[in-house]
Amino acid sequence: MNIRIAIADDHPMIIGGLKNMLSVYPHIRLAGAYGNGADLLQGLQENQPDVLLLDIQLPDKTGDMLAPVILKHYPDIRILALTNLNSALYVHNMLRMGVLGYVLKNTDPEVVIRAVETVYEGKQFIDPALLDSLDQFTQRMKRESALKPALTPREKEILRMTVNGDTIQEISEKLFIGLRTVEYYRSNLFLKLDVRNMAGLIRKALLLGLSE
Repeated sequence: MNIRIAIADDHPMIIGGLKNMLSVYPHIRLAGAYGNGADLLQGLQENQPDVLLLDIQLPDKTGDMLAPVILKHYPDIRILALTNLNSALYVHNMLRMGVLGYVLKNTDPEVVIRAVETVYEGKQFIDPALLDSLDQFTQRMKRESALKPALTPREKEILRMTVNGDTIQEISEKLFIGLRTVEYYRSNLFLKLDVRNMAGLIRKALLLGLSE
């Protein structure tokens, strides 16, 4: 087994620590290190690793923005999220995008190596510290999904575009409908999903899988 990895993280100390840790494992070789999303995307054009250690909180682009783009253009890259975000929702969303692994930065080096080896083989790996919270989150999702509100095709379309970051103006132009019509549909979505603001709307749409 010979694994080429790349690291995307904006903290030099993290990159340095990972380099030192990986240096004692002869079957793992560092193929590149990047401090932001733009440099990462540029670097991948010339050099694709087997496994990418991707920080979710990069300064210019978040990991959940980068992962779909990377997997679309480089489907053979295995992405392993390496982050401080101890959140079952983030784990769920990253896995849904095609990321194979999710580990915390404060985990033991042996766990990181095991994660790299596991995702290299095309298998999923979740930090053991997150398994209980992820299981509870999954169970809650199953319960809430049974209570999914009935949305019309147009409401689903506008909800999906909203979750993707489209403004009312952009939705209006793309769907060739008036601004007031978009606002009307969004008002219906607020009522049906029982939320009070956009953050709540997006979070609940993701939680219930309504934006897919």
